[in-house]
Amino acid sequence: MRSDILVTGGTGKTGSRLVKRLLALGHSPRIASRKPKGADQVHFDWADPDSYEAALDKVRAIYLVAPANVPEPLAAMQPFIDRAIAGGVGRFVLLSASSLDEGGPMMGAVHRYLHDHAPGWFVLRPTWFMQNFSEQQHLPTIRDEQAIYSATGEGRVPFIDADDIAAVAAAALTEPAFPNGDTILTGPKSLSYDEVATLLTDALGVAITHYHLSDREMIERFEAGGLSRPYAELLTAMDTAIAVGGEDRLTTSVIELAGKTPQDFSDFVARNIKVWETPQISKRSA
Repeated sequence: MRSDILVTGGTGKTGSRLVKRLLALGHSPRIASRKPKGADQVHFDWADPDSYEAALDKVRAIYLVAPANVPEPLAAMQPFIDRAIAGGVGRFVLLSASSLDEGGPMMGAVHRYLHDHAPGWFVLRPTWFMQNFSEQQHLPTIRDEQAIYSATGEGRVPFIDADDIAAVAAAALTEPAFPNGDTILTGPKSLSYDEVATLLTDALGVAITHYHLSDREMIERFEAGGLSRPYAELLTAMDTAIAVGGEDRLTTSVIELAGKTPQDFSDFVARNIKVWETPQISKRSA
């Protein structure tokens, strides 16, 4: 199998799913990791230019996931992108976000840089992940406190499954005729966090409560979780953008670009029900 695609963030939510899809397509993707653990992984650190050469060896396409907890990632990513372009990499697929326009903050600046410099590029702009409830920040509070905390108010989000993002990423990395550009990726239905809490309540048989936090309370909560103040403020601003309708939109990009129907949130809950169950919740829902 060809080892011609480098996947940064290859053990993360979208990257790990992308790797599985690429393997199924006959590729042998190389996973970039600061602490490689297998033959399919290679040492890579955004801050260490000495790690670039081995990561880029014979690579023709790269899936780019920005380094974590970095408010403005272009400065960290540009040296690697420049090295990759100089070495002949012809395709870059960037994971950004629906709320980040080209030339805007965070991945928006990387988006603009790829547009201006990369020979082939595509930017995925998904809305918020369903997996935020099953694998990330909301999992422990749902499981241990029967609670969801946000500053989203009554705003609605068409949550998307990371598997659907990976499907589009795989097409963008492997299909020769895939165009340059960007797309907003959404699930099939918009939901408020209150409605998500109701779906979880019905599935678990235990009341899950969505707590509406102020901007200040949300920033403090992110900081308490270990995020820097600037990054906490940026993430909170994304929450408050939801509150005023910034994410309440639907697209058909998953169907058009990957040929699959995006996952419904109710089906996602049913498929992942075990991750939220504790002995206490299991007893109540029995």
